[in-house]
Amino acid sequence: MSIALELQSRIKQAFLEALNKAAASEGWIIENLPAVELEIPKDKSHGDLATNLAMQLTREVKQAPRRIAELLIQHLDLTDTFIESVEVAGPGFINLRLNNQWLYKVLRDIEEQGDGYGRSNHGQGKKVLLEFVSANPVGPMNVVNARAAAVGDTLANIMEAAGYDVSREYYVNDAGRQAYLFGLSLLARYKELAGLEVEFPEDGYPADYVTELAEVLRQEVPNLLEKSQEEQEAFCKRWGTDRMVEQQKADLAAFGVEFDLWFRERDLHQGQQLDEVIKFMQEAGYLYEEDGAIWFASTRFGDDKDRVMVKSDGELTYLTPDVAYHWNKYRRGFEHLIDIWGPDHHGYIARMSAAIQALGYPADSFEVIILQLVTLLRHGEKVRMSKRAGRFVSMKELLDEVGKDAARYFFLMRAPDSHLDFDMALAVEQSQENPVYYIQYAHARICSILRQAEENGVKLPAAAQADLNMLETEAELDLIKKLAQLPEEIIEAAERREPHRIARYCYELASTFHSFYTHCRVLGEEEALQDARLVLVQATKQVLQIALGILGVSAPEQM
Repeated sequence: MSIALELQSRIKQAFLEALNKAAASEGWIIENLPAVELEIPKDKSHGDLATNLAMQLTREVKQAPRRIAELLIQHLDLTDTFIESVEVAGPGFINLRLNNQWLYKVLRDIEEQGDGYGRSNHGQGKKVLLEFVSANPVGPMNVVNARAAAVGDTLANIMEAAGYDVSREYYVNDAGRQAYLFGLSLLARYKELAGLEVEFPEDGYPADYVTELAEVLRQEVPNLLEKSQEEQEAFCKRWGTDRMVEQQKADLAAFGVEFDLWFRERDLHQGQQLDEVIKFMQEAGYLYEEDGAIWFASTRFGDDKDRVMVKSDGELTYLTPDVAYHWNKYRRGFEHLIDIWGPDHHGYIARMSAAIQALGYPADSFEVIILQLVTLLRHGEKVRMSKRAGRFVSMKELLDEVGKDAARYFFLMRAPDSHLDFDMALAVEQSQENPVYYIQYAHARICSILRQAEENGVKLPAAAQADLNMLETEAELDLIKKLAQLPEEIIEAAERREPHRIARYCYELASTFHSFYTHCRVLGEEEALQDARLVLVQATKQVLQIALGILGVSAPEQM
């Protein structure tokens, strides 16, 4: 555990013990014990940490919060807490000021833990399945798919760092209506290339990439039209979706995203899993027949209306394979399921949650993160058309223009449930206005300092050998405090499912370092101060690398 998390744990325990002593001396009876919450005050003059515990206790003990705060302070044991001073502020806040020794311990921890700094066992190895992107295999991925890839992969990285056992999964919807229409579109283009007149399927895929794919198919399978019409359609659907999956895998790999499993919907249809889930839900009493269809009584679990699982003609609705797929996830041993869905799927959550409960799993073991839309801009103007996809700018086109690092960072700048404006011109700008450039420049600047030190014959010092008491200016201490925040930021980002917290942390760390660089010369100072600052600079490099690594963004040594 990092010193920052350990210190907070000690302080919280000290307050609980103080509360028990105060309650005993004052005769308080506390039925609902509040959690001790610590926060970093926005105003530095209010200290390093603050708690509103006294204000939370007001209703329980029926005394003024300032009086409660004073009593808590009287009974507070400050041993091993690094607390230098405690004061009551405002209506009853308790502000804590820490001595600098804990900050120097942070620097030693970073050096000792290396790449493991910030990691914890908070999640206790809980098995989590994170399913994201899962775009239909019928065309190039769009920018919302790209945002889902960045958010999902980064959230998985964050949760792994917080001690969860995370698997990444992509659901290939290769058995539904869209896959069928894509196969028909591919076959139509194939026949056109063969000189035949064909009627293009209604709601098909007319974009250029389908024609290009048909040309490849003509070269690989020149005798396709010798098969029966049914065989032609089935072949085009399977061959076409397989090629699209290969392209999607390649595009995602270029984006730094790898999945543990690509789960094919067609495997559900070819096996017995669809029949099994219907049988299970029937035997559990959650399905009923009406007008020849089989209905799921989802209203029993909070849905606004019951849902059809099998139509009167025997055709399955979308819901049935989705339920079977999620049942499959649980049966593979996963304890918690997280799905990242697009903005048009919000209304689908209630019925899936109902199905999860009908299968016998807790409602809170399944959650959905709804990802909002992305608007592409260039110099403030909307980017409307793709050069070859026909209807949208593809993920590959975006990556070709702005690069992996900028794309990943820009997609992570806002909360997943917030609409995102992505300025493609800003993303390639080499200026402080471009946040990813600003952050990477901080890392490159650090590397430049360390290279210059070695060129000057300066041996980079270890934290244990340096006199860290030399670090006492506001710029130095602010930078160490920011380094200390990473472990808690990772846990908070994991628990709140907020990968943008780490993107924001990277920017704040870079900003704090740039301020330090402006106010504090590193090389050329007297040796003790130079060594202490070199330790701080090396620690900043380590933490920035870790945080950028979580985002999937590189940390260049030169720019």
